[in-house]
Amino acid sequence: MVRAEATFAGCNRELQISDYNPLNNLVAFGSKNTISIFDPIETNKLGTGISHTLKSHTKHVVTVKWIPGTNILISGSEDKTIKVWKYDSEKKSFELAQTLTGHGATVTTFAIFDDKLFVSGCANGELKVWLSSTSNEENDTQSEFVLGESFIIKAGFYQLALSLTEVSKSQYVLFVGGTNPNLYAYSIGTSNQSVSVNQCAVLTGHEDWIKSIAIKRLTDETFYIASGSQDRYIRLWKLSLNGSIDNSDQDKTKLTLLSNKQYKFTIESSTASPEFTTKGAISFDAIIMGHDDWISSLMWHPDPKNVKLLSGSADTTIMIWEPDTTSGIWVSKVRLGEMSIKGASTATGASGGFWCALWMFTKDGAEFILTNGKTGSFRCWENTNTGAVSASASASADDASAEPNFVQVPCLTGNMKDITDLEWSPNGDYLLSTSLDQTTRLYARWVKNANGTLRKDGPLSSWHEFARPQIHGYDMICIKPLTSSTFVSGGDEKIMRSFNEPKSIANLLSRFTDVTTGRRSIESMPESASLPVLGLSNKAELDNVEQQHQNADKDEEEEDLENNDQAKNISSEILSTLQTPPLEDHLQRHTLWPETEKLYGHGYEITTLDISSDGRLIASACRSNVASHAVIRIFRTDTWLQLPQTLAGHELTITRLRWNPTGDYLLAVSRDRQFSLWQRNRADDGNDDFKLVKLQNKAHSRIVWDCCWLPSGILSSSSSVGFVTGSRDRYLKLWEKFETPDENGESVKLVGSVRLTTAITSLDSYSRAVDGKCVISVGLENGGVLLYSVDGEGQFELLKTFEEELIPSDRVSRVSFRKSSSSDEKKPILLAIGSVDNSVRIFSIDSKELIV
Repeated sequence: MVRAEATFAGCNRELQISDYNPLNNLVAFGSKNTISIFDPIETNKLGTGISHTLKSHTKHVVTVKWIPGTNILISGSEDKTIKVWKYDSEKKSFELAQTLTGHGATVTTFAIFDDKLFVSGCANGELKVWLSSTSNEENDTQSEFVLGESFIIKAGFYQLALSLTEVSKSQYVLFVGGTNPNLYAYSIGTSNQSVSVNQCAVLTGHEDWIKSIAIKRLTDETFYIASGSQDRYIRLWKLSLNGSIDNSDQDKTKLTLLSNKQYKFTIESSTASPEFTTKGAISFDAIIMGHDDWISSLMWHPDPKNVKLLSGSADTTIMIWEPDTTSGIWVSKVRLGEMSIKGASTATGASGGFWCALWMFTKDGAEFILTNGKTGSFRCWENTNTGAVSASASASADDASAEPNFVQVPCLTGNMKDITDLEWSPNGDYLLSTSLDQTTRLYARWVKNANGTLRKDGPLSSWHEFARPQIHGYDMICIKPLTSSTFVSGGDEKIMRSFNEPKSIANLLSRFTDVTTGRRSIESMPESASLPVLGLSNKAELDNVEQQHQNADKDEEEEDLENNDQAKNISSEILSTLQTPPLEDHLQRHTLWPETEKLYGHGYEITTLDISSDGRLIASACRSNVASHAVIRIFRTDTWLQLPQTLAGHELTITRLRWNPTGDYLLAVSRDRQFSLWQRNRADDGNDDFKLVKLQNKAHSRIVWDCCWLPSGILSSSSSVGFVTGSRDRYLKLWEKFETPDENGESVKLVGSVRLTTAITSLDSYSRAVDGKCVISVGLENGGVLLYSVDGEGQFELLKTFEEELIPSDRVSRVSFRKSSSSDEKKPILLAIGSVDNSVRIFSIDSKELIV
């Protein structure tokens, strides 16, 4: 009945926030309080996107890690817990197997070698060793982890990176890096659920905090350890065991260098037999220089014979390093990302650097590199030279077939903060969203290839982010399309802004989607838009350089234009050559819409706006603690001026404004627990005036969060109009406005109500009657989504409760039905849901199954 069409969610900005499991081709990443799962192969080829969202953590997820060789996923969060998840590959479902408690602060990092043991670190500097308690019975699959040991490195030290390797049976070496330049090595021995932890060495050399560590086994007794630091350098250390230890340093007659000092240690046997004691030595091997900012991620090639190291940095680059066959010096063979030195540690960093990088190799030989940035979206590169994947590490540098060729491909995008508003375009072709991450985003179906043919390499269509029309300096609060190519938005500021679609985006959407431009001609649109340095207003770029010269009034302006000739309309040129939906690089820079107007008048930050169905009037409200500012202001869209009349009556912030389908009534609900209904009287000169029909005192007992109008054909009287309000008091209430007042002079009365089990935070009604009833979508404070039907008598009936695996993990901030017409009767109903868990979800609902 209800099917998830698409889920968009941004990745948290953490160092170990994502991980890949080659057994099932799944990537897990933290998205606010949830863990999102997707298949990078299917996402690349079919556009499937997020397939699961795991909900159990109550606070921000900081780290996730698959246990190698298993279908077990471990996650850590600011809620101080560790969650153990198990994936059933047959049912393609996850279940929460265990919750580990004991940490006194945020769980920040994991070190995992296999399913026998893992180490976790938290924000108070404490590390814990967890052991598997699996019994030896053949049919016992209920393994659990138990606490083996707790320890700290030193007072005032907080670990940022951990890495673990097994050197012999039940004997491990743990490397710890964190908030000082030292790399710490610890030996861990296990026996009969007991754990012994001892410090082996303190490795010096770095000049700043260590943020990433990776271990690679070269032989049975030699290992490479790579450590990446904020000093911009990667240091390689060599761990040797037993017979591989170089004991030449014991000869005091030989001159040795400080940098070649060996840190020797012994891992005592858990038994009395000395032959099980392991000897080890760690020494500095090499230093790798090339990044211009903090090293954030390191990962070795999984092939034991292929000695290559991948590094991600805050300088917005990914590099693959390998030793030169002649000199042995480590050199960069592949560089991906941006050629820029401005990253996360600089104030002017555009992309904010890369946080967590994954080097993925699938069973069929495909190779991908995946990384996330500050916008929450992923960048993905695919190696199109499959010969390079299987090429021997000893292949000649002159052999072109052995050189990888990485091409960036579409991947997941999503918001970094709470979703605040959602609205479909007037004809339902695309969806607009706003978020506290200061962006406005446009989602549409990818139904056509660049050459105009229908897609045949996957489903008929898949949803993608096609534009980021507004990248603002204020949190975005509300949005409403005016036409198919124009919208008005309000941010956490006192003004509203209107935007027009540029020609470059119109052409992009026409090539890949079924989106139409509506009444505006593409030729009348500006070419593209850009955001001036330190500016908040997107500036339209004219069609050609000559037009700009004609509009230049000063010689200095003409000189500036001449200097920018080569850069003119670069956004349009880039978008016109795309063969897929825009990548994150394009969305960040080249998909802005030009701003056309600003609407002033409010004294505080905008909270809600709506546009009448005829497109002539905009109603808006702002934050307020006093009645003088809790007013509705009406703006004309032909002159972009405010009407003289302000609609007063409320005492606190108005939370939602809704015009009825014909544009004759305006409904407002507020934090003061009241609603107000206004009737519009149209004037020939466009200066319409409004009459207060009803200010309903104590409409609810708590904050009224949302409201919606019933479509025509529901109420018994064709001259009546009806609307529904939803509140924190858990009540859904149907109100009817009659054409003529009753004997008491009342023209609005309560028709029916129903009390839910959870506070109501959002409402929307389907634009067409279904079986003579109105279908209402209800978003709840706990993330739940319900479908109700209501008839003209005020009888509410629950039609559907969305399944737990489909719904968000936190409060639903907005629900929005796609507008429907009579030609859509047999098509599924589309419902968009935005939540404070950072997700935008699009669902399809079979309308036939809504008929009771």
